[in-house]
Formats: sequence, C-alpha cells, structure tokens
Amino acid sequence: MTSRANSGSRDLHLNLRAVIEPGSRTAREQLINALRDGIRSGRLATGAPLPPSRALATDLGLARNTVAEAYAELVAEGWLASRQGAGTWVARAGTPRPAPRPRRIPVTPRHNLMPGSPDLSEFPRSAWLASARRALTEAPVAALRMGDPRGPLALREALTEYLGRVRGVRTTPESIVICAGVRDGVELLARVFRSGRPIAVEAHGLFIFRDAITATGVPTVPIGLDDDGAVIDDLDALDTPAVLLTPAHHNPFGMALHPQRRSAAVAWAQRTDGYVLDDDYDGEFRYDRQPVGALQALDPERVAYLGSTSKSMAQTLRLGWMVLPEALIDPVIDAAGGQQYHVDVISALTLADFIATGGYDRHIRRMRNRYRRRRDALVAALDGFDVGIRGLAAGVNVTLTLPDGAEPEVLRRCGEAGIQLQGLSIMRHPQAGPQIPDPDGIIVGFGAPAEHAFGPAVEALLTVLAEVLR
Repeated sequence: MTSRANSGSRDLHLNLRAVIEPGSRTAREQLINALRDGIRSGRLATGAPLPPSRALATDLGLARNTVAEAYAELVAEGWLASRQGAGTWVARAGTPRPAPRPRRIPVTPRHNLMPGSPDLSEFPRSAWLASARRALTEAPVAALRMGDPRGPLALREALTEYLGRVRGVRTTPESIVICAGVRDGVELLARVFRSGRPIAVEAHGLFIFRDAITATGVPTVPIGLDDDGAVIDDLDALDTPAVLLTPAHHNPFGMALHPQRRSAAVAWAQRTDGYVLDDDYDGEFRYDRQPVGALQALDPERVAYLGSTSKSMAQTLRLGWMVLPEALIDPVIDAAGGQQYHVDVISALTLADFIATGGYDRHIRRMRNRYRRRRDALVAALDGFDVGIRGLAAGVNVTLTLPDGAEPEVLRRCGEAGIQLQGLSIMRHPQAGPQIPDPDGIIVGFGAPAEHAFGPAVEALLTVLAEVLR
C-alpha cells in the first residue's frame, strides 16, 4: 500500500508493506512502523509537518481512528509532537543519512575577465519579463507541445527578419533549426558528417568546438592562419567534408577573413561537394569598422550559419540557431533525435517576442556602446606595457600577446590574484605544425565584469603584468 497524502500543500510518501516487522499484522502497526522508519532514516526531518489524521486516513483507505491511534502512540514514544490547532509534526529526527562526498565546487574569482562572457548584471530583466508575459499570453496551447523539430515557428520567423537585416543572411523560416547554442549546433553537424573523414578547423580556435566534434568520433585537422585569416588553400590538400571558420571576427586573433578568401572558401565547397560552417563569432559587437556580413550570403546551399545569445545576453539561456542548406536540414534533425528536446520552448517564444518588438536591437546597441568604452579603457591602461593587442575591432575580448615564455607565469600569478582569464595556448590545435605561429598570450574578456567591478579587475591584471614583465 503506497500513497502520497496531502497536508495542505505538502505531500507525504508512505510505503506500508516495505517496513512490516515480525508480528506486525494490523494496519495500525504497519502505519506506526512506516512512520517510525521514515523518522529513523532521516527522510522525515525534525519539524516536518504530518497530514491531519482525516486526510491521511482518506488517502490510505484506513479508518480515521487507526491513524489517530498511530499518531498518539508515536507522540507518547517521543517520535512525534502534537498541539491542538497546530497539527502533528516530527519531534525528533533519526540517524541522518551519511553526508555525500564533497564535490568540487567552482570557486568564484575575485576578478572575472573570462573571454566570451557578457556582463550578466546588465541582462534586460524587465524587458525580458515583459516579452515572456506577452509570449505566454498570446501563445496557443499547441505552441507548448513538442511540435516542429526545427523549433518554434515564431522564433524562426523573427530570426529570418533579424538575421537578414543585421547580418545579411539569406534564409527563410523553413531553413532555420533552433539549437541549444553554437556548440550544440557544431556537435549536431559533426554527427551528420561522421564518415571517417576529419573536419577542418582553424589552427587557433575555440577548443570547446574541437572537443564537441571529437566527442562525436570525428577527428579535426587544422588549416593555417595569417593576417588575412584562415588559409583556405590548405583545404585542397585535405579530404574533409566541411570546414569550421570564424570569418567575421577570428577567435582569438580578431581579423576578418579576407574577401578573396571568403570567395575561395565557397568555391572550395562548391568544387568538392563540401560545406563551410560559418560561426558568426562576435557578429553583434563591432566597433571600428563596417560590419562584416555573414559568409552564408555567398552561397546558402554550401554554407551553414551558426549564432546564439551566449555573448549578446547570457550563456545559460541555451538558445542558438543554425541556418542550414536544404540538404542538411533533415540530417541535422535526425542527428538531434527527431525532436528539439534540448530547447526550452518558453525561452524561445520569449526571444521571438524580444526580437520582434525591438528589445533585442535596443539591448545590443546599449551593450555595444558600453563594451566599446571598456575596450578603450583597457587599451589605454595597457599603454607602455610590453604586450601586443589583437582583436580590437569587434567582440568582448582582446588577445594580449606576451614575450616568449611569459604566458605560464602570467596565468599562475593571475590565479593567485583571483583573476579568471584564459591562456592563448589552449586555443592552438594540438596538430598545428611549426609553420603556424605559436605566440605566448592571454585572452582578456572585458565584457564579463559588472560595471563597478571592471576597473578593479583591470587594475589587478595590470599589477600582475607589471610584476612579470618589468
């Protein structure tokens, strides 16, 4: 006999048969043993309220007197306490369960300068809440079901307008698949290309994408980099179905892919029946140059475009999008299991409203101005230091190249000072050859700190650099 009895808004689970002791034949004895067992095990903690005897009796199918007598006996034994008008509750807990082994909990740094992170203190809470309220009020019941595996139509329609207007993407709602972020999109595409051939990536690039690809069983192979971006000619020597590029703003060095190489990448894909994966890294935040449009616009049937809200709003929203060539739509949906189980529909509907009502544009413009001021302040503060500065034209990071051998010491001292940032070496592909430059450096995220914390974080970094580079 198993039940959950309700006491107001509280539930109580009792399994009477599981705790029958020798000689326990009556329902009263079974109930006493079940309650005593719950208290001994620590499952019913000191002070936990129990349902009224009438409610528990109804739920268990017992006579009320049976429950009342069980309560009375446990009160007499000191397990329970009772007072008229206040109900019945656990008077003493039993032996608590052993404490779980301590788990590693990330230590919050004193100074957060991690790259790729927005200022979460500026998340547009009020506007987002208003969009959520509108989205939920207006959404039909069908919108909350598991529907189109590409994701909610409202968001795909909003993205079609926004990406075409802001990034030059050529698409329709039918070609967009909503995902849980760019990493998720890269992993899904890697599953589609799982044929034993490696996927090409830039010799320096975001390691989490390399890890996402290799986790699917697909190896990666690097192509070169220079001041014009990825060396597209390197693809001719490789047997690869796809190449992952950051053409608008290279991560981590910041250059845009040269126009001739953009055309060469598309020509390679057309010639070899391959695909270009266009990671629109930092496409929202550009400062000192005309925005570089999406590579996807050159050939929507050979370029898959990927974007997300991770740097524009918050990584924990877990909202991203893929604009796919027609030939990849069904394979990607199949790779995702045929349904978008990993996408939060309510957040997707909220983002659709946020974009459609102009809230997303307003937030991007406001944060672009703020990040530009921070970038300028960081560059001014570094004047006189023996560092190179790259990646200034866009994004929320800068890359500081350091004298040879200085990276490990800078990282060590930053760790001791509570400064969280990233070393440049982790971005280098492990198979990158000696022809690929291998500078020491750090990647500094100027977007992550709250406004009041930005100045102290920069001062702490300058102290470390002064100690190492003096």
